[in-house]
Amino acid sequence: MSIWIGFYQLVKQQGRILMRLDNVERNLFSLGNNVPHAEDAVVEGLPFGTEFPDFELTDLSGTTRKLSDFRGQRLLLIHWNFDCGFCDAIAGDLARLEPDLETRNARVVLLALGDNAFNRSQATRHGLNSLILLLSEKEEERKVPKPFEHQGTPVAYLVDEYLQVAAPFASGADQVLALARTIATSVPDSSEGKLARARLKTERSLAESRIERNGLPVGTPAPKFQLPDLHGRLVSMDDYRSQRVLLVFSDPHCGPCDELAPHLARFHRRYRSNGLSLIMIGRGEIDENREKAEKFGFEFPVVLQDKWKLSKEYGIFATPVAFLIAENGLIAQDVAVGKDAILALAADAAKKAEWNELTIR
Repeated sequence: MSIWIGFYQLVKQQGRILMRLDNVERNLFSLGNNVPHAEDAVVEGLPFGTEFPDFELTDLSGTTRKLSDFRGQRLLLIHWNFDCGFCDAIAGDLARLEPDLETRNARVVLLALGDNAFNRSQATRHGLNSLILLLSEKEEERKVPKPFEHQGTPVAYLVDEYLQVAAPFASGADQVLALARTIATSVPDSSEGKLARARLKTERSLAESRIERNGLPVGTPAPKFQLPDLHGRLVSMDDYRSQRVLLVFSDPHCGPCDELAPHLARFHRRYRSNGLSLIMIGRGEIDENREKAEKFGFEFPVVLQDKWKLSKEYGIFATPVAFLIAENGLIAQDVAVGKDAILALAADAAKKAEWNELTIR
C-alpha cells in the first residue's frame, strides 16, 4: 500500500510541474515584449465570401474615408503599426510590391496606429505609397474595424471588388507578406477578384518570405554595429575584440526591461573586470533612454538603434532579450528572452568569466 501511495504522490507532483512548465511556456514571450503584435495574437478570421464590415476612418490628409467608397477595387487591408518590429521588417517589401499590386487592381490600405506626422515620415522612409487610415492613439477614441479587434500587428484581409473576403486571414508578418506576393504575382481575374488560381502559390510565397524571429542560432557570427551612445560617442563591436559580451536589447517603455535593469547594473559592477562586458541596445528617444540609465545607475554603454534595424539583424524583435557573444565574435548560447532567462544567461557567463580569471592567475 505504501508503494502505491508513494507512486500517487509522485504522479501528482509531476502533474503540477508540467502545469507550471506549460504556464511558463505560454507566458515567456509576454515577458519579453510589452507591444502586442500578430505573432502572439489569436488566429481567427472571417470566412470566404463574408462581406467585410464597413468602417469610417481619416487618412493623412484629414479626409474621411469609408470602406464602401472603394467598391470596385481589391483592397489588402492591413492592421498596422510602424513601431512594431514585424511591420517595420516587411514595410520595404510591401513598398516594392505596390506597382505589381496596382496593375492587378489591388491597393494596400494600412489601418495604422500613431499620429499623422509619425505615419507620414515612416511611409516616406520605407517608400510606401499605400493609403494610410489612422486609428486613434487614445483607446477610448479608437475605431478599430471589428475583424481587427483584439488582433495584433500586422494582420490582413484581402477583400474583393464587392468588399467580400477573398483570401484566408493573414496573421503575422510572414503570412501578410506571402498574401501580398500572391496577389502581386497572380493572373488578373476580373470575374470576382478571387485568388482561385493563385492560391496554390501561397505556401511557396510563405516559405520565401520567412522572417527570422527566434534569434540567430549558436555559432552564427554576431552582426557588427557602430551606434551612438547616450553621449553621442560611437560604440562598435570591434571595440570588444577578444572579450565576451552580453548584448541586451531593451526599450524604455518595456515593463520587464525595467524589472531587469537593476540586476544588470549590479551584474556589470561585479564582473566588468573579468573580461565580460555588457552593452545595452536601446531604441526610441535619447532622452527617455538617458533618463532610464540615470535612474538605474547604468555604468555600461547604452547605444541606440534605428527603429528595429539591429534587432532585425539579430533575428528577434522582442524586449528584453540578450545574446552572449564569445571572444571569437560568434553567438555562444541561444537567445535569452525575458528577465529570468537573461539573468540565467548572465549567471552562466559570469561563472565562465570567473573560471577564466582563475585559470589565467
